[in-house]
Amino acid sequence: MHNSRRILPLIIISILSLLELYAYFGMQALKSGISDGNGQLVASIYFGLMAVSFLAISVIFGAGNRLGKALRNFFFAFVFINLFTIIIFDFFLVIDDLFRLFLGLFGWGDFSRSIYILTTAAIVSILPAILFIAGMIIGPYRYRVKEIEIPIDGLPESFEGLKIVQISDIHSGSFYNPKAVQKGVNLILDQKPDVIFFTGDLVNDDASEMDNYQAIFKQLNAPMGVFSILGNHDYGDYVQWPSKKAKAQNLQNLKDVHAKMGWRLLLDEHVYLEKGGKKIALLGVENWGKGFHQVGDLAAAYQNVNAKVKLLLSHDPTHWDEEVTVDYKDIDLTFSGHTHGAQMGFEIGRFKWSPIQLRYKKWAGLYQAGNQHLYINRGFGFLGYPGRLGIWPEITVIRLVAKKKLSILN
Repeated sequence: MHNSRRILPLIIISILSLLELYAYFGMQALKSGISDGNGQLVASIYFGLMAVSFLAISVIFGAGNRLGKALRNFFFAFVFINLFTIIIFDFFLVIDDLFRLFLGLFGWGDFSRSIYILTTAAIVSILPAILFIAGMIIGPYRYRVKEIEIPIDGLPESFEGLKIVQISDIHSGSFYNPKAVQKGVNLILDQKPDVIFFTGDLVNDDASEMDNYQAIFKQLNAPMGVFSILGNHDYGDYVQWPSKKAKAQNLQNLKDVHAKMGWRLLLDEHVYLEKGGKKIALLGVENWGKGFHQVGDLAAAYQNVNAKVKLLLSHDPTHWDEEVTVDYKDIDLTFSGHTHGAQMGFEIGRFKWSPIQLRYKKWAGLYQAGNQHLYINRGFGFLGYPGRLGIWPEITVIRLVAKKKLSILN
């Protein structure tokens, strides 16, 4: 184990060094082919990213678990950004080398590099790096409120216009700015919701990640209460625990955090929301996702439900297609999260795109099948990449209406 920990950094640094060396020769050719000022600027960006990347690798493997999770995310991000930039630049260098080889074989030119290809390579590779870094600066806490009306057949008159605020995927282990998080919580409270739903992934792995944020999220309250479920990260499956007992204790600690904040954690069960002498059912399941942790038992949550209108909290949206719309067609509205919208992409009107759609057909916003609806929240926090770009952290305000038409308010 100890040998592998020593060898892995060497392998990573060796591969990265070869990629960097290849890019270095291309960069030298570019500098000699364009004006000194522009060439120096491009070189400074590349070599700056390279230096930060090697420093990050050294710190990550040197500090180990002593390095805070939020800080480690930043170091990993710079390694990724540098690697992404170099791979793109090197890809163009390979094209240039093949082009030069082809010309050389037929005696059609010399072996000098194409300044046009090198310039294109620099632009195409540097632009994503700039965007990624910008997303780390402006994106993590750029909370946005999205409002929507959803029609529910048979909605009791007393529930007309019920205001639900949904948040999801807090991932407190990634946070590094409590004041910014407090602003997000204040924005939730400003919506004056009737009820608040949280749809899983309170932490990255460890219940202790909430130590510095429990008091902040405890402020969330609503007349009908705050209801929550677990997400795949809440089970601690992605870290190594000293024992099964320690892992189980962490899960119990996390459940206790929900209770201490006054959140009603739903574990494969249902409760009723009551208003004006009428009631609707709220079901909550443990995580159930295609290709992820599957422990949720919707049958148990559904058992003995006695209300026409049924709402469901289920972290992973794949649950909707795999089970909800197949066997539980009277569940009117499902609230999910999980995807984060990949934390990057763009949305223009009704058109939206994110790389996450390569993995998930349904990844953000509202979906409908017959009379059933699914809403996927884009996430309150962030994971891995410590930023967001185009897909901003979301606070969803959903109003239930007994109408047949749907109107997007914001």
